Amino acid sequence: MSRSRSSLTPVIVGIGAALGVAAIGSTMTDLGPWYRGLQQPTWAPPDWAFPVGWTTVYVFTVFAGVKAWRSAFGARERTRIIGLFALNAFLNVLWSLLFFRLHRPDWAFVEVVFFWVSIILLLVIAVQRSPLSRFLLLPYLGWVSFASVLNLAVVRLNPPFV
Repeated sequence: MSRSRSSLTPVIVGIGAALGVAAIGSTMTDLGPWYRGLQQPTWAPPDWAFPVGWTTVYVFTVFAGVKAWRSAFGARERTRIIGLFALNAFLNVLWSLLFFRLHRPDWAFVEVVFFWVSIILLLVIAVQRSPLSRFLLLPYLGWVSFASVLNLAVVRLNPPFV
């Protein structure tokens, strides 16, 4: 394989992974009657803001992952980086499943702690090799932090979930 073609491999894999996570997450996101019936805090953003926010986060995250992967020393470190991004992707999808499909914002709030920690781990590990990755991952941390507070507000504003 040519050098230029192999250098595109992490970009292609990263874009594919981000599209996969987005597609799975969007199939889990049902804004139907149950969601519409939830009381939202007055400061909740409009529904259209979420796809815009997530798209931005995914683009930055792909670039951060590619940069960290390319800067890694050896296969073992690359595998660790890929593993952390895969764990993060799993937790991202799991949150959508818990909140939207199982109608359990309370469980989703517990899970979002692990999701948030996985982003911190990405920041810590990725920036060891690529300081640019830190800059690119900060919007992700900010977005999920905001979503966590919004999740907590939904739990507090609504009756117990069973």
